[in-house]
Amino acid sequence: MFNPGTGGFRHNEENPLESDILIIDESSMIDQVLAYQLLQAVPQRAAVIFVGDADQLPSVGPGRVLRDIISSGAVPVVALTEIFRQAAESRIVTGAHRINHGQLPEFPEEGDKSSDLYFIEAAEAQKAIGIISKMVSESIPQRQGLNPIDDIQILTPMQKGELGARNLNQVMQALLNPHGREVERFGILFREGDRVMQTENDYDKEVFNGDLGRIAAIDEEQREVVVKIDDRRVKYEFRELDELVHAYAVTIHKSQGSEYPCVIIPVHTQHFVMLQRSLLYTAVTRAKKFAVLVGTKKAMGMAVSHADARERVTTLKERLQSQK
Repeated sequence: MFNPGTGGFRHNEENPLESDILIIDESSMIDQVLAYQLLQAVPQRAAVIFVGDADQLPSVGPGRVLRDIISSGAVPVVALTEIFRQAAESRIVTGAHRINHGQLPEFPEEGDKSSDLYFIEAAEAQKAIGIISKMVSESIPQRQGLNPIDDIQILTPMQKGELGARNLNQVMQALLNPHGREVERFGILFREGDRVMQTENDYDKEVFNGDLGRIAAIDEEQREVVVKIDDRRVKYEFRELDELVHAYAVTIHKSQGSEYPCVIIPVHTQHFVMLQRSLLYTAVTRAKKFAVLVGTKKAMGMAVSHADARERVTTLKERLQSQK
């Protein structure tokens, strides 16, 4: 664990972890620096098992640790490649496999309500916003029995633009949570009932970057906001609200490592600089029950054909091979 007091990690080569087996989940998100610090803390007697999906977005930090470990051939690798009968009935699963192979997903015919993956054409951004608004507030809750704030997550490639997270959050707040006690800080209007996300690690509060919650109370006298995160009630002073952002919509990068009952994914050419195969693959695979893509097939085609984001210049693969 990171120690904010010293700026280092509590466990290292001199103070190793006490374990015989370490299982590292979501290891595609680990960058080269963190992987080094982790492995320094592993005792000589222990085994390490990396679990992850190398086809998802690469780590924010430098390197592509999981892909390099796999491609080096220096360690045993087990890959789950077979689509079993139950999973084969899911268009989310088969669509993700097609994206991974540079193909567009197969979508159901119009009127088919038996699928779990859909595409809705919307060439204009404002039309896409209107479709997303109706799906979140009416169509999906009625059809799937889902709560529009807690169960439906909009995943978008970017923060900026009409279909970016910032604008979509304003639209969704006005649609889903238009009234109630509120406070404005740092140019953001927070309201009781809002869905919010923690944007940095706060070790004192024990909340971390990417944690989701709902604003349970705003107390003007105490000048604090209470956010319910899982089963905990976490207090933020008004001056600390820069740690929070709205989370009706989040970027696909922020969603990595998370799952949601339903996701809605704007896929539009206004996001062309971000449209990559791993981005679309990551977004679709965040959905547990239901996924809808809204935008243009041209934008989807751009995404599935661009695999360059996976390539990074590293030497980890060669270094591992030299130790065989």
